[in-house]
Amino acid sequence: MKILITGGCGFIGSNFIRYMLDKYHDYRIFNLDKLTYAGKGDNLKDKESNRRYKFIQGDICDAKIVDKIIPNCEIIVNFAAESHVDRSILYPDDFVRTNVFGTHVLLEAAKRHNVSRYIQIGTDEVYGSILSGSFTEKSQLSPNSPYSATKASADLLARSYFVTHNLPVIITRSSNNYGPYQYPEKAIPLFITNLLEGKKVPLYGDGLNVRDWLYVLDNCAAIDLVIHKGKIGEVYNIGGGSEVTNLRLTRLILKKMGKGKEFINYVTDRLGHDRRYSLNCDKIKKIGFRPRYDFNKALDFTVLWYENNKSWWKKLKK
Repeated sequence: MKILITGGCGFIGSNFIRYMLDKYHDYRIFNLDKLTYAGKGDNLKDKESNRRYKFIQGDICDAKIVDKIIPNCEIIVNFAAESHVDRSILYPDDFVRTNVFGTHVLLEAAKRHNVSRYIQIGTDEVYGSILSGSFTEKSQLSPNSPYSATKASADLLARSYFVTHNLPVIITRSSNNYGPYQYPEKAIPLFITNLLEGKKVPLYGDGLNVRDWLYVLDNCAAIDLVIHKGKIGEVYNIGGGSEVTNLRLTRLILKKMGKGKEFINYVTDRLGHDRRYSLNCDKIKKIGFRPRYDFNKALDFTVLWYENNKSWWKKLKK
C-alpha cells in the first residue's frame, strides 16, 4: 500500500505517519508538507532513515507538485490545514487558501489519477456549538469561526466530488486532539509549556466552555480503521468521550504540575467562542473503534513529554 499524507509534519499528521509505519511494515508513506510555522521536519526525525518513508516539501495548492506525487499513491489522507481559531480571526485569507483551495487541488488530482480512497480529515467545530445532546454525522453544519467555516467548506467540497464524480471520499470529524508534538499555541501544550517556564496560563472568559478531548493516538487508530473498514461516501465522528470544561482542564494541568490557581490569568473571551462541542460516535463504534487511552493518564503522558522535550518546544515559542 502506498499512501500520500498531506500535512504530515504537523501535529496529528506526524503522529499518524509514525503510527502507520510502525504498524504496517509493507506500507510506503509519502509526506507532502509545506513546512509552515506549525509543520516541522523535526517531528519525524526518527523516521528519516526509513526506506518506506519519503518527505516532499511542497504546498497542496500547487497542482504541479501534487500531480507528480499522486500517480505513485493509492490513498490520500489530507491532514494539511490551517487550524488555529485565533489565527483564523486575524488572517482568514490563509485559511481559505489552504483549507478550501488546497482541498480542491487534491480532489481534482485524485479524480484524474483514480485513487482508491480519499480521506478528508475534518473537525467537530464544523457543527458549531451544542448546549445539550451530541452532534451526529447528519447534524447541520453551523461553523462559527473562519477556521471551522473553511473546514466545513472543504468537507462539502469533498462530498460533492463523491456525489458528482463518484470519487471514493470518506470524511472524519474528530474532537480536540492532544498529545506529543502539538504546536504550543493550542490550549494543552500552551498551558504546560507556560507553567514549565513559570508563566501564567490564559483562560478565556469564565472557563466554562466544554470540549471533548481525544488523545492523538486514538485518533490515528480511528483514521486507520476508516481507511480499511470505512464506507465510501460516509462521514465518521471521532470522539474521546472525555468532556470537561476549560476551567476543569486548567485545574487538572495545574495540579499535575504542582501549581496553584494563582497561575490562572482570566482573559477576554475569544470572538464567537463556541460554548460546547459534543460528538455522537455510535457510527464509528460499529466498525470497531473504542478509545484506548484514559484521559487522565494520557494527560500525564503529555505533560511528561513536554517536560522531557524542552528543546523541541522552546525554539517554537521564541
